[in-house]
Amino acid sequence: MRRKDREVTDIKDIEGILLQCKTCHVAMIDENMNPAAPYVVPLSYGYKITGANSLELYFHSAPEGRKLDILKRNNRVCFEMAYEGEPVHSETPCNSGYYYASVIGSGDVLFIEDDNEKREALSVMFRHQTGKDIAFNSEQAKTVCVFKIVSADFTGKRKNKN
Repeated sequence: MRRKDREVTDIKDIEGILLQCKTCHVAMIDENMNPAAPYVVPLSYGYKITGANSLELYFHSAPEGRKLDILKRNNRVCFEMAYEGEPVHSETPCNSGYYYASVIGSGDVLFIEDDNEKREALSVMFRHQTGKDIAFNSEQAKTVCVFKIVSADFTGKRKNKN
């Protein structure tokens, strides 16, 4: 990271950023385009910190579509989530912007087929999005595709108000 003064490395601080964000942008490569082209989708998510430097992001979607077609061909992705604070105005336009915090990384998509794991992933997502603990049943889980990004390659970045 070029701006080491803004890097967030402590996993608890990164989790603090994840807690505030509700949308994750997932980037993938659509190799069926000529030439191959990036494709990015914003998705609601849930997460688990699974170790000192290990993160699982959970998503759900319709059981078919372009995103899933791409991910089944190439499961390597990049992800990003951010929140903006108040604006920063400066006499020099290039120094203007927002106070912010973000997490960016890369990982592999794994599709979740096991009913128990699928229901747990949906509960994790719902808890993150709403703050409510809901138990999903098998019938509900059958209607959606559930997948996760497993990552050990992620970092946080923050521009604090001094």
